[in-house]
Amino acid sequence: MAINKVVASCDQAVADIPDGASIMLGGFGLCGIPENLIAALAARGVGNLHIISNNMGIDGFGLGLLLEAGMIASFFGSYVGENKLLESRMIAGEIKVTLVPQGTLAEQIRAGGAGIPAFYTPAGAGTAVADGKETRIFAGREYLLERAVTADFALIKAWKGDRMGNLVYRKTARNFNPMMATAARITIAEVEQLVDAGTIEPDQVMTPGIYVKRIVQGPAYQKKIERRTTRERA
Repeated sequence: MAINKVVASCDQAVADIPDGASIMLGGFGLCGIPENLIAALAARGVGNLHIISNNMGIDGFGLGLLLEAGMIASFFGSYVGENKLLESRMIAGEIKVTLVPQGTLAEQIRAGGAGIPAFYTPAGAGTAVADGKETRIFAGREYLLERAVTADFALIKAWKGDRMGNLVYRKTARNFNPMMATAARITIAEVEQLVDAGTIEPDQVMTPGIYVKRIVQGPAYQKKIERRTTRERA
């Protein structure tokens, strides 16, 4: 008998996320963010959250909702993004912000999911990123020791998923989502298409269901673009 990990709503999916939780949120800019799960979490109003994400997106949407509600205590990521509120609160010292090179962030999360406690990287050597970190020389080049990152929860977004939690991503949305799925104690996935078990070909599965604890079909998607750039027509 197939395991059914489907929950009825996004509200139900995030109902047990407590104050003070550490949460990974997938996405790159606004692409591939779990926008319905974020909105449901914002509606809960829990506080003192420790967010791990590539960036904070924009004001008034996605992670911006949590920031505006005063729910975030710290942000660990690689880019302030287009969020002016985060920038102002960071400068004012109202929120703890830790910025790391994007590749380092990706590897920290991947290592966390793989059970690797730390790794050496040349990114950030000789800069403020290296402050307080162990360094070593390999083949004449300086490397920093970076620790793996894990979280209590991961909220991720996929294009398609089945009732057992197997996931398929599309294009740029296959960014931080797959690695975050492996690096959290409880992974919650929202999908655009929810299908029966066995519908997805095994070779197409990008995140095996073993990593996913809950799956929910998002009711609607805005899929906003941070900054639309087009060329003039002839």
